[in-house]
Amino acid sequence: MRTPPVGHDVEAGTTPGGVSLGSPRAEEHRLRVVVVTESFLPTVNGVTTSVLRVLDHLAARGHEALVIAPAGRGHDSYAGFPVHRVPSVAYRQFPVGLPNPSVAGAIAAFAPDVVHAASPFLLGAQAISAAARLGVPSVAVFQTDVARYAATSGLGATTASLAWRLVRRIHQQATLTLVPSTASRRDLEAVGVDRLATWGRGVDSVRYHPNHRHSPATAAFRATLADPDEVVVGYVGRLAAEKELDRLAALRGVEGMRLAIIGGGPSLPGLRRRLRHLDPVFTGPLHGSDLATAYASLDVFVHTGTTETFGQTIQEAHASGVPVVAPAAGGPLDLVRHGVDGYLVDPRHDHSLRRAVRRLVEAPELRARLGEAGRRAVVGRTWERLGDDLLEHYADARRSMAAALPVGPRSAEAPRARGLSTSN
Repeated sequence: MRTPPVGHDVEAGTTPGGVSLGSPRAEEHRLRVVVVTESFLPTVNGVTTSVLRVLDHLAARGHEALVIAPAGRGHDSYAGFPVHRVPSVAYRQFPVGLPNPSVAGAIAAFAPDVVHAASPFLLGAQAISAAARLGVPSVAVFQTDVARYAATSGLGATTASLAWRLVRRIHQQATLTLVPSTASRRDLEAVGVDRLATWGRGVDSVRYHPNHRHSPATAAFRATLADPDEVVVGYVGRLAAEKELDRLAALRGVEGMRLAIIGGGPSLPGLRRRLRHLDPVFTGPLHGSDLATAYASLDVFVHTGTTETFGQTIQEAHASGVPVVAPAAGGPLDLVRHGVDGYLVDPRHDHSLRRAVRRLVEAPELRARLGEAGRRAVVGRTWERLGDDLLEHYADARRSMAAALPVGPRSAEAPRARGLSTSN
């Protein structure tokens, strides 16, 4: 049953995404939002997770939504909102939604106030075009660096160049594009995308909490990873080429550590071979409280990819009180304060990664200090706050469409006004 609109009698509580009900910040106008996503349940990744939190927030604030997503063996509704599925093809274990005449029809029939395109590619591009024809404002959320993924996947510079052209074409049609980080903003500006504002991501600092380190569940899980005197260095996320997990091979020779890799994906067989000298523990994918327990079992969190537009797992590690080592590239530049709550390493030289990890492995007091600082940095970045920021961005897009003027003049203030500050 859908959450009643804010302002009606609502019992205290939260949605599954941790959004509190009954907040006084709800808009008086009930919005109708079409959320078009390239990824949705049962597929679980960063795009799906963000979309679920958006839907949780829309439900909590009493708005209406329609989800358009690739076909899959998943839900036909979420948070009380219907899910309209379109035909898809499988690519690298992902269903990829194909443009379909029903997309424009579904949008028109729903009569939305705004179209939200999550990490737009084929489906999102069609939805943005349909919204423009219907005179409906669209907000595109830039979340997947398709061009850099193409380059790191060995598809060549020509393919990457074509991908950037496609990115520009898609986002220039949108009324407003939301970027998650300073690096993403610069990338899109460089290829000619304007009308940009910054919108980060929230983190559930209750689910991910340092206190879980002392729970029986964490003690039991940690015992499956390492001996009591070993330092657990871990990665959490999808196991795929663009995550550049081969960099972990550089940790050879770091004494006293045990490597834990939490996640699944197509790179698993190859990683088992290439990292066998480290004798890592592969746990497979974990979710919910099991994932929170896994974070709490780590002493050091390692992020390896250089193409991340944000880095949600970094925030989850910080919330769990775990210091982070990440490349000085992309989203991590905004999330990791070098020497304060982790280390940013030179992505051109893997020995930089090894030095940073070794330093943390050898210094428990340093790990504790950096972990505490990371927790303090993210504790206020709730999904409730970020959800309300998103509603303000929707309002910007609607005003821009109504006035037939670009959103640009306000976007320069967006990094400080909304979401994640770019001053980190």
